[in-house]
Amino acid sequence: MKKIVAVLMAGLMVMGLVACSSEDTNSSTASSNSSQASTSEASTADESSEVLELSGSVTTGGSTSVESVVGAFIEAFREMYPDVDVTYDPTGSGAGITGASEGTLDIGLSSRALHDDETGLEETTFALDGIAIIVNNENTVEDLTLEQIKGLATGEITNWSEVGGPDMPVVLVGREAGSGTRDGFESIVDVEDACVYSQELTSTGAVIAAVASNPNAIGYASLSAVDDQVKTVTVEGVAPSEATVQDGSYQIQRPFVFVTKEGAELSDAAQAFIDFALSDDAEQLIIDAGAVPLA
Repeated sequence: MKKIVAVLMAGLMVMGLVACSSEDTNSSTASSNSSQASTSEASTADESSEVLELSGSVTTGGSTSVESVVGAFIEAFREMYPDVDVTYDPTGSGAGITGASEGTLDIGLSSRALHDDETGLEETTFALDGIAIIVNNENTVEDLTLEQIKGLATGEITNWSEVGGPDMPVVLVGREAGSGTRDGFESIVDVEDACVYSQELTSTGAVIAAVASNPNAIGYASLSAVDDQVKTVTVEGVAPSEATVQDGSYQIQRPFVFVTKEGAELSDAAQAFIDFALSDDAEQLIIDAGAVPLA
């Protein structure tokens, strides 16, 4: 009888030890999980704190062709960094480059690459753009060669009937001197200082509106800005699009560029804006704005 009691007592003691061990393990696990959760929450809080701590202002300005893209950047960037005020002044590529050079802008915006004589500056391409050749919606011309575009621009071709269109005089509408779009168009088509303009306008939107209101007009505009007010013609049989700009088959194209002063240190806010524009997060914004992301 004593042996039976002893065996029962030993069994009870073993069961008690097992229970205690299980409770200790569960307690330890819970403590570990709680510690990990606290660490994770602290890390998230730190990251949020870093986002909210970035403040200040970023001044940008220049090309009117980049307005849709940069506007999308600014809106998304403001959601990430609500205490940073990013401004954009659409004054043309030349003014954007000058502003970066003189230090009146944190970031200049250009719709062309820098020229060899524009020294002391750094350029960072953030997107590509096709320069669309546009005509009035009533014009029956569908395709032009580069040589025909050159003739239309220089006045060698004066009537649309010479390129398969209606019997109407050709009216060339373009941008003002210093415009990145004008520089891109003239350099690619090889008509620098040779164009015979009927109108020289100060914004992409103004060129589109002028062509839309004149059945005789031809102009050029950023692909990202073109809408159904006008008709785009194919060039050498190739339509301007994201795919044809990226693969180079559409020949009239140019870069969208951030311009900064060489050797000058950007503010944390300005650098963060550029970094965001070059990140994967910005790719869809570029596409939605009608421009072409870097391949």
